[in-house]
Amino acid sequence: MNSSGPTYPLASLYVGDLHPDVTEAMLYQKFSPAGPIISIRVCRDIITRRSLGYAYINFQQPADAECALDTMNYDLIKGRPIRIMWSQRDPGLRKSGVGNIFIKNMDESIDNKALYDTFSTFGNILSCKVVSDEKGSKGYGFVHFETQEAANRAIETMNGMLLNDKKVFVGHFKSRKEREMESGSKASKFTNVYIKNFGEDCTDETLKDMFSAFGRTLSVRVMKDEKGRSRGFGFVNYGNHEEAQKAVDEMNGKEIDGKILYVGRAQKRQERQDELKRKFDQIKQDRNQRYQGVNLYVKNLDDTIDNETLRKEFAPYGTITSAKVMTDGTQSKGFGFVCFSSAEEATKAVTEMNGRIVASKPLYVALAQRREERKAILTNKYLQRLATMRSMPAYTVSTYIWDIHVYIYNINVFLFLGPYSPQFSGGSVVRRGSASITTVRQASTQAPRVVTSTQKTSTQTVGGRTDMPAEHRSSHYKYYSAVRNPQQVGPAPVMEPPAHVQGPEPLTASMLAAAPLRDQKQLLGERLYPMIHALHPNLAGKITGMLLEIDNSELLHMLESPESLNSKVDEAIAVLQAHQAKQSSTKK
Repeated sequence: MNSSGPTYPLASLYVGDLHPDVTEAMLYQKFSPAGPIISIRVCRDIITRRSLGYAYINFQQPADAECALDTMNYDLIKGRPIRIMWSQRDPGLRKSGVGNIFIKNMDESIDNKALYDTFSTFGNILSCKVVSDEKGSKGYGFVHFETQEAANRAIETMNGMLLNDKKVFVGHFKSRKEREMESGSKASKFTNVYIKNFGEDCTDETLKDMFSAFGRTLSVRVMKDEKGRSRGFGFVNYGNHEEAQKAVDEMNGKEIDGKILYVGRAQKRQERQDELKRKFDQIKQDRNQRYQGVNLYVKNLDDTIDNETLRKEFAPYGTITSAKVMTDGTQSKGFGFVCFSSAEEATKAVTEMNGRIVASKPLYVALAQRREERKAILTNKYLQRLATMRSMPAYTVSTYIWDIHVYIYNINVFLFLGPYSPQFSGGSVVRRGSASITTVRQASTQAPRVVTSTQKTSTQTVGGRTDMPAEHRSSHYKYYSAVRNPQQVGPAPVMEPPAHVQGPEPLTASMLAAAPLRDQKQLLGERLYPMIHALHPNLAGKITGMLLEIDNSELLHMLESPESLNSKVDEAIAVLQAHQAKQSSTKK
């Protein structure tokens, strides 16, 4: 093995293919015998803080880093072989492809270490990797040398050689763009023609008679099933490209015995699938770009609103290219789309029409989003909330984050946050804007009486105090269940026995608009929580907190429309399940 490594300003190593549970402490324990270490950093996701599977280790001396590279590469940490290479600070070197070679047709027994040992005799290796999946090696890999000369020597020596009794191909690495250009060049010079949609009585001789008029055919084949009947497609191979191209031009789309023939360049299955995928993605991208910023989503529509009424309501804001109310047969689904000719017109329509009452209902108007985009936004908000709660003390968490399970570092304790939890055995009343925390002890068999801003109670005893109006306190206090408080500050409050409390009156747009901004989400949550609890009792708190991120006008619509509420609840459930599945796969 060539032990002389490249010289870098810092003796920095890249360590990849790490198990998700590998920490800086584990890496320090592994690498510190090689020499003094300045720093170790496991790279993590900025939101979830999960490991991305690689780390950087800075040694004091380059010789120590080189020793670690030579003696510890592909050692096992938590059952996985780690991959070490010199840290490349210049991304241009990694992307240039200089010194990078591609090896395929490798035996499945060849792993990263075996590949490294085989090719390290030709020069210093910056990176070496066998591509694999959960089943093992996929039979190909890459070796990135420090110099192009080393790569050339490896290609000249190893291409066509036997590795574990298999003849391998070794060549220069080519980017996807270069491969696609080569594929396009080959496609422009095809000689094999694919024909389909002909009858079952067509034979090789019939097909040859049909296509021999365009040039000399090298082979003609009608594909048959196990009973010897034609499967309706076949191939004709010509001696040169010009003859094949002429056959395609003349015969494609021609009617034979009442059927329209398809004649085109013969493609491999994977090539055909890739081409169809590229065409579909391009069509999808063009469509998204065409409607980006000009297509509006309108919901909470009155049942009397049809396409013409919808167009008429939005017409003052610009040129409308389409207006459509979505229906289930003849019945309106309560939402639709309005597409303008320019983004400026659409923006103006959103500003003016969102929240405006049309036929007794306030409209919700926003730029239209694809389902995947909405799901991604909801997922991102949920993960951000979890990350924020992990880093904040319990008494500073926002009062609008309800019933979300938070893992406390290295302690198997969960905080169940939510003013609507039916029972809790202990908690703390926290006054926002104050450093004081008042401990509340309650019997787990009792349910506390929840006093909201809609209840007209003049005074209420809280922590021994009766000098504060209940309506004012309701927006300044927060119950945190399952929080352990070793000391009590002040006398414990006297809790009223469980009693039947009449539900809050229906919430209207005018009532919500009249409420202070800080109380609007609280009012909406009081109405949403019971409805969601009836659907998913165990997840009601989480789902309520997630939905409260949505615009208030849309939340009002959910209170009136069970279908809309069910749809959003289903999306929230999908987000939670995806998050739990990701956590489970990471732990495995």
